[in-house]
Amino acid sequence: MTSGGGREAQLKHTGLRPGWTTGACATAATTAAYTALLTGEFPDPVTITLPKGQTPSFALTAESLAGGSAMAAVVKDAGDDPDVTHGAVIRSTVRLLPPGSGVVFRAGEGVGTVTLPGLPLDVGEPAINPVPRQLMREHVAEVAARHGGGGDVEITVSVDHGAEIARSTWNPRIGILGGLSILGTTGVVVPYSCSAWIDSIRRGVDVARAGGLTHVAGCTGSTSERTVSTLYDLPEIALLDMGDFAGAVLKYVRRHPVDRLTICGGFAKLSKLAAGHLDLHSARSQVDKAFLADLARAGGASESLAAEITGANTGLAALRLCEAAGVPLGDLVAARARDEALTVLRGAPVAVDVVCVDRAGTVVGRSAVAGPGKLSGA
Repeated sequence: MTSGGGREAQLKHTGLRPGWTTGACATAATTAAYTALLTGEFPDPVTITLPKGQTPSFALTAESLAGGSAMAAVVKDAGDDPDVTHGAVIRSTVRLLPPGSGVVFRAGEGVGTVTLPGLPLDVGEPAINPVPRQLMREHVAEVAARHGGGGDVEITVSVDHGAEIARSTWNPRIGILGGLSILGTTGVVVPYSCSAWIDSIRRGVDVARAGGLTHVAGCTGSTSERTVSTLYDLPEIALLDMGDFAGAVLKYVRRHPVDRLTICGGFAKLSKLAAGHLDLHSARSQVDKAFLADLARAGGASESLAAEITGANTGLAALRLCEAAGVPLGDLVAARARDEALTVLRGAPVAVDVVCVDRAGTVVGRSAVAGPGKLSGA
């Protein structure tokens, strides 16, 4: 797979290799298949134009032409991004339709179907997002103009082993069943932007709101999910797999409010939120033991205990020191993390509480619920 200049420019600035979204791959496969229908030949590699002007080229990994339909396939290259769809085979089967039919999209094997409201597609539609649909329509029109076609086609997108891959995504939780979504707004996967994860967080909020839920929980992992489910008896669609992206949850909920947001996660991760970090990944933020020592002092810790906290190996070790001394560091971290969350929410009508857990899921810190303008205090 090769590309135009945009990719090389990104390489120069980041040292990481960008990749292509499933939507870009589906567009390339569709362009090749429709071209073959009109000309009898598959362009290989096939070049497409992305929304920001890049012109990547994709090698075909499979092709077939029979009667009124053609199939082309490309392998998704996610570049240096840890994307679960890296290496997946994206296929597009294009079939000619009667004049006036327009472009019709179908979900093939491994592509999901929307079953819950709240997504940018109607219930019953194939999980091919609006931007990839538009990109495919534009390329179908270009191919039709170039080769004398009518542009009336059925496009069936499939992904080899897509149903299996989708189990590692949010799709089942937000009501996309049977496979993956065909995603992408720019066509480019920026390494470690985790755009698909953040998009899933947003869709999770949308589905919860559309389902009439007023209480959702942003959780850092499966352990915190189990804990918050036990505490509040929330349905699965209320549980947002926040991971390290606290900022993504807060910023989206700021624009799309729910009555109540609970943030639940490991003590060390939430101590980072308490210190003002919105990305909780260990490569991008660290536990600040001096900050924890200051919080502990405010909670009654002696100077000798504060010194021990500053020198502790881990955040959890600092917590255990405070537990032994009767200092409620967990509650103090939860309250400060809640206040940081409210600051990011900027007065949005959302009440927030924070629950800190240890590795076993035991609650080690908890804040009171507070809304806009009501900060501080555990």
